[in-house]
Amino acid sequence: MTTFDPCWLGSKRLPEVTIHASGALAQTIRAEFRQTPRLRTELEVALCTIGRLDETPLAGLIRQVLPTDGLGDEGFVVMRQGNNLVVAAEAGRGLLYGYFYLLRYFEWMDGDFTVVERPAIPVRMLDHWDNLTPHPVMGSVERGYSGGSIFFRDGRVVEDLTRVRAYARLLASIGINAVAVNNVNVHAAETRLLTDHLPDVARLAGVFREYGIALHLSVNFASPIELGGVDTADPLDERVARWWSSAVKRVYDAVPDLGGFVVKADSENRPGPHTYGRDHSDGANMLARALAPYGGTVFWRCFVYDCHQDWRDRSTDRARAAYDHFIPLDGRFDDNVVLQIKHGPLDFQVREAVSPLLGELQETTFALELQVTQEYTGQQKDLCYLGPWWREILHFDTTGADGPTVAERTKAIVAVSNIGDDPNWTGHKLAQSNLYAYGRLAWDPSADPVSLLHEWAAATFAMDDRTRSELVAIMADSWRTYERYTALLGVGFMVTPGTHYGPNVNGYEYSAWGTYHFADRYGVGVDRTVATGSGFTGQYPEPLAGRYENVYTCPDELLLFFHHVPYDHVLQNGRTVLQHIYDTHFQGYEEVEAMLTRWKSIADRFDPTTRENITPRLEAQLANAREWRDQVNTYFYRLSGIPDAHGRTIYR
Repeated sequence: MTTFDPCWLGSKRLPEVTIHASGALAQTIRAEFRQTPRLRTELEVALCTIGRLDETPLAGLIRQVLPTDGLGDEGFVVMRQGNNLVVAAEAGRGLLYGYFYLLRYFEWMDGDFTVVERPAIPVRMLDHWDNLTPHPVMGSVERGYSGGSIFFRDGRVVEDLTRVRAYARLLASIGINAVAVNNVNVHAAETRLLTDHLPDVARLAGVFREYGIALHLSVNFASPIELGGVDTADPLDERVARWWSSAVKRVYDAVPDLGGFVVKADSENRPGPHTYGRDHSDGANMLARALAPYGGTVFWRCFVYDCHQDWRDRSTDRARAAYDHFIPLDGRFDDNVVLQIKHGPLDFQVREAVSPLLGELQETTFALELQVTQEYTGQQKDLCYLGPWWREILHFDTTGADGPTVAERTKAIVAVSNIGDDPNWTGHKLAQSNLYAYGRLAWDPSADPVSLLHEWAAATFAMDDRTRSELVAIMADSWRTYERYTALLGVGFMVTPGTHYGPNVNGYEYSAWGTYHFADRYGVGVDRTVATGSGFTGQYPEPLAGRYENVYTCPDELLLFFHHVPYDHVLQNGRTVLQHIYDTHFQGYEEVEAMLTRWKSIADRFDPTTRENITPRLEAQLANAREWRDQVNTYFYRLSGIPDAHGRTIYR
């Protein structure tokens, strides 16, 4: 029998449970329960749909707490009174989530209580950047740091879907209800392969269906000459629309409940003159109309910018691009188009401003896009728990004046997955926490990231409370530690080009992809003000725009994202910019050193496989932090000639 790392589902037990429900997802729950170890207790536990509530002893009490507008397809109630505990839901998906809630918290379910749960965000999705074709590597994953694809080998869907089923189970347990299985940077040839192997796609969809997860496909329509012999990619050309209508029908004949398509708008792949018609709304709407009869959705990824910039031209600003492209189109997209917007205007940096599109789109449905795979945040070599960063983004006030948060405005949340065929799924064992936190925050953006770490650790490892607290202490602030020894005050892209790992201060500074720090002998930072810079601050509403425009009210952590300042500019924290650069890089290294020491003090309490996975990675992280510290500090010392105020070693 094939086995996999059970992650946070490995140590759970339940008492006997009576299930009053029918249907495919009820069968999934029964199968789940059969493989869950039993726990002896006097508690009587029942799961039921609302239509069969009278078969449980708490029917009357549960009806009293049901929301007036219902639980919806995914909500559930958990109630305990005395020795009776009932989980109730309107539909199978809600009951499945209720079952996993029971599994997650049962050992803490003491005394009488009532919980009513409904997800805050309707669509909670993971995008996989798995390559179907043998280019560049068979079964490879773009920006994947955990081995190869669990879905594809040799240009086809894998024969044995056992691991895919185990993965679907993990996703359902944290509330994920949608998944795109192939790379958004898809080639037209791969789109054709998918449509040529629809029975295999149907097998994948069938496994995810067992866990209430809708399958989506990434497609490319920029090269239809490869797809169907049409000599144009113009979505306004009827031949293109007919080809896609026919292709969509074939897909839905094979997978009737397909969620829809994910499309990358442009950026690295510069569109041709007729790729999107007059603008992006033409291309998105053409696909949306092909999908509409089947209930499908187009997730149109708004990662757009000129990838052939001249670094000499300081008026060019990649950060402006998504807003400039899509705000003029607000309201011109069909109802089944979702604009998928990166959390920041650049590219998943360890710190950047929240994208103004997330607050300024008024008439178009949009999704917040995050990145669970650690492309710019340590690549699952360095420990970097991202839950605190995501919560900041979800709770960002989009007006700056007690207006709606990002979480309140978005109808979907999407993230790039961090899993692969590594034995523990994520390469770094502790990186499993990011997948867990993403799912839990997507369901409930108000969840506390540190509490989620405790949840994850307690479910993942057999250890005492003191050891768990030590592990959580190591992990909880690791994102800020990573920020301290890498980026500074909102500057990004000081990474090795291509791999995006390790320091290279000028790696992208003179590239066609943009310019990101403009450091010289006098100062550092990008002037994005309206008064003297690219005008990016003007894309935010007031009072946010004014707060970012003013060098003295701009938050310290974003100062160099919005302003070019001299090295002796004094931050709100009382330090000069240059001294802050020195201090944080020394501090970040010391924090990694302390993390490693703390881990070694508890490592022998973990199993050998876990120790052998984590210890060398933390040791390598310390070496990486040293390189970042010394290269960044030396770079700015050589430019400025200003020594560290504390006399610490900076290499010349």
